[in-house]
Amino acid sequence: MSSAAANTQRLVALPPGPSGKPIVGSLLDAWDNPLKLMLRSFSEHGPVSRFKFLWIPYMLIADADAAHHVLVSNAKAYQKSPNYDGLKIMLGQGLLTSEGEFWRRQRKLAQPAFHREKLAGFVDVMAECAEAMVREWRAGTETFDAHRAMMRLTFRVVGKTLLSVDLDGEARAVGEALDVALEWTNDYVEAIVRVPPWVPTAKNRRFLRAKETLDRLVTKVVVDRRAAMARGERVPNDLLQMLLEARDGDTGEAMSDEQLKNELLTLVLAGHETTANALTFGLYLLSKHRDVRDKLRAEARAVLGDERAPTIADLPKLPYTLQVVEEVLRLYPPAWCFERIAIEDDVVGGFRVPKGTIVGIAPFVMHRNPSYFPDPERFDPERFNRAARTDGPERPKHAYVPFGGGARTCIGNAFALMEMQVILPILVRAFDLDPPSDFTLELDPAVTLRPAQGLPVRATAL
Repeated sequence: MSSAAANTQRLVALPPGPSGKPIVGSLLDAWDNPLKLMLRSFSEHGPVSRFKFLWIPYMLIADADAAHHVLVSNAKAYQKSPNYDGLKIMLGQGLLTSEGEFWRRQRKLAQPAFHREKLAGFVDVMAECAEAMVREWRAGTETFDAHRAMMRLTFRVVGKTLLSVDLDGEARAVGEALDVALEWTNDYVEAIVRVPPWVPTAKNRRFLRAKETLDRLVTKVVVDRRAAMARGERVPNDLLQMLLEARDGDTGEAMSDEQLKNELLTLVLAGHETTANALTFGLYLLSKHRDVRDKLRAEARAVLGDERAPTIADLPKLPYTLQVVEEVLRLYPPAWCFERIAIEDDVVGGFRVPKGTIVGIAPFVMHRNPSYFPDPERFDPERFNRAARTDGPERPKHAYVPFGGGARTCIGNAFALMEMQVILPILVRAFDLDPPSDFTLELDPAVTLRPAQGLPVRATAL
């Protein structure tokens, strides 16, 4: 930055924001309820605001143009924030946590597995897994935790589509390990003094056991596949195989076993836990808005009848289902906030961003900006009815960012949308899934946005 530019940058004001308490700033409010803190700051100070957490400056963005600047226009001035360090310990250097040239290499190697034509072959598997769950429910299950059921379902989908392995029998152990690992990761991020995982505290020991469970599962899948290849057996052309066979275009090198494990663990987590959360929120919203549920069910029956499962060719004929999915992700984005740290001084949204500031782009707040979504707390899938948008300004691209934005948009975004568009009609066509009348949804904004108490439902067969 030239001296003139630097002087100009210094003249720009810092964003407004809550003053917080002496020394700690807004830290205690963030620990208590970060969603409430962010929404209040947006309401009182506008779409670009600033907090202080102890000595750490934090900037919240709920403005599409400002988000575009950070994620696209001047992305070189930012990198992943230190708050991803906990995930890095859990997942290693995978697509979610790595940076720079290493990340670009890994993204290039993995990208072909998520091209739409490749995903088309996964629809049948997604439908098969959902229908198997419907058959189980028809066999006598009446009340259960829908969140736990969706975790099991999406874990099975990930196993069969990405790894060609039925992991259903592992679902409970892996679910418990994920709960422990994600809780540890969230606590590590929020800690003022971060205790390294090798220090033998009770919490660290639980985390390391959980991590060992997850690592062992993925490592076993890789070892079994390598053994099948060595025996000359025919192997599936799935994500695992594509990553095993991928070679760097410049060096010809393959991924190391450690890197392969990291990428697979990242994709299993991203393709399992987040989608299960979104499906759970979808079932909750449909139970509270039965007119929407009836319309979704009518569309499913009109296109698929009472029994047939959707195919890839059916998805364009289920536009209302996609609208429902997109509106669910607007209100309850599993990636509720993603962060960058400024590695040089910048100006965003007309405000100064000093080097070292953590910038939080919060879909949970951005998606409630009435400039982009009028009456933002209302569940209204018609917001995403493209056929009805014949006039008026287009919504800015980065006003809706459930999968992030810019070069680091989630690699599995099309996979997740497709999975929800396949699964929801199958479940809704067969059952009403309703929580108790006195149930109140509580949110757990940890590494991902989860229902804090699950979602107890009663299944009424149709």
